Amino acid sequence: MYAVPRLTDLLGTRKQHDAADVLARIGAPAAAALPLLRQMLEAGYEWTRVHAATAIHAIGGPAETELVLPVLLETWEQNDSTAGHVLECLQRMGPAAGPALPRIHAELALARRSGGPFTNIEDDEVLQRAARAVIGGQA
Repeated sequence: MYAVPRLTDLLGTRKQHDAADVLARIGAPAAAALPLLRQMLEAGYEWTRVHAATAIHAIGGPAETELVLPVLLETWEQNDSTAGHVLECLQRMGPAAGPALPRIHAELALARRSGGPFTNIEDDEVLQRAARAVIGGQA
């Protein structure tokens, strides 16, 4: 696949988040990008780590859950704005996202959801639906 090498090259640029997201949409055929995506998990910027973690899981599937789940929870803790991306990936994980349930329940217990893009009622409801979908996926 011609796009994967080009996108992998972008992982070292300021377009790395967009490249990681596209690689995630490609899925398993983008496996050649996994080594660089794993390196991105060491980045100091939480958004870089969350984009890398979600791409790794989308490409590598359940085998990558043990690697990416702690990263997702850490980035959410560090930056509330990552909640939407984190919850989307947790939904795809299904029952494997079980260790995230305490964080999800804590978020839902807040009178007002975390900061970031969830500054109005509609956005807050989107976050709540995503959180409840992860909880529902545990059955």
